[in-house]
Formats: sequence, structure tokens, C-alpha cells
Amino acid sequence: MADHVDRVLEQWAARRPDLDVSPMAVIGRLSRLARIVDAELRRTFTAHGLDAASFDVLATLRRSDPPHSLTPAELMRSSMVTSGAITQRLDRLEARGLVSRSPSASDGRSVVVALTAAGRELIDAALPDHVATEARLLAALTEAERDALAASLGTLLQSLGDGSETQAAKR
Repeated sequence: MADHVDRVLEQWAARRPDLDVSPMAVIGRLSRLARIVDAELRRTFTAHGLDAASFDVLATLRRSDPPHSLTPAELMRSSMVTSGAITQRLDRLEARGLVSRSPSASDGRSVVVALTAAGRELIDAALPDHVATEARLLAALTEAERDALAASLGTLLQSLGDGSETQAAKR
């Protein structure tokens, strides 16, 4: 069964047989999957009054050690939110009563962002739906296929500098 990318590859093979377009098989599919996955996750987040970045901040705080608080710098290192977006995101979450910010006890120049009871309740309600959406999106793969894909994607990400130490140095 051919997908859109197969048709693109066939067209290139006919027009440019001299060119190895096989990387398009992976990158094209990753791009198409990213759009589909983002749309499905957006629906799940919206059902809980969230967007992807807000979900990520709340989830990062929730999976941190109790009392579920981090500095903004720690949040950036542990989440998928960029440094440029973190202050704006925290302002919005604080205005909704989902996080609080207070001066750091160890460093008066820094603040600590903490998950509020309302934030914990929201992320605890959204997380099972998020995981169910991801499981539904991967349902066509066996567990072994998922494991192999996750490992391959991890290898590729690391080769492109997406290791935790590298990312922390970039920020």
C-alpha cells in the first residue's frame, strides 16, 4: 500500500534518476507524521483548555520531585519550551492559577515556579488523555516496532545534537 511519500519518490525517480532521493522517504514521512501528531495532540490539549507549551510546562513540573517546583532555567532544560517563550507561558499559567512564582530561598535573585493544586488537578486530568492519544496514534505498530522506532529516533536525535547536555548548553 503506497502512501503520499511513495508517490513523491516515484515521481523523482522518473524525473531525476541520477539523484538518490531515499532520504525523502524518512524526512517526508517524519514531516507528515509531525503534522498529523501535532493536530491530534492539539485536540487533546484543547479539550483540557491547554496548548502544547502549557501542557509541557505543567507536565514538567508534575514529574519533578515534590513539591513540584523548578526555576525557570530548570523548566527550560527539562521541558520542550524555548527560553523566549518561558516567561510569557509562565505569565499565562500564573494568571490562570495553575502555577505560582515565588522568590528562591537559596538565591534571592531567582524565582521558583511551583505547580498549584489547580495546576496539578488539570495536568492529572489531561495526562491520561494525552497518553491515550499517543497510544492511539501508534496503534498500528507492535510493541517491538515501537521500541525499535523509539531507539532509532533517539539515535538520530542524539546524532543531531539533541542530547540533554547539548541542549542545556544551547540555552
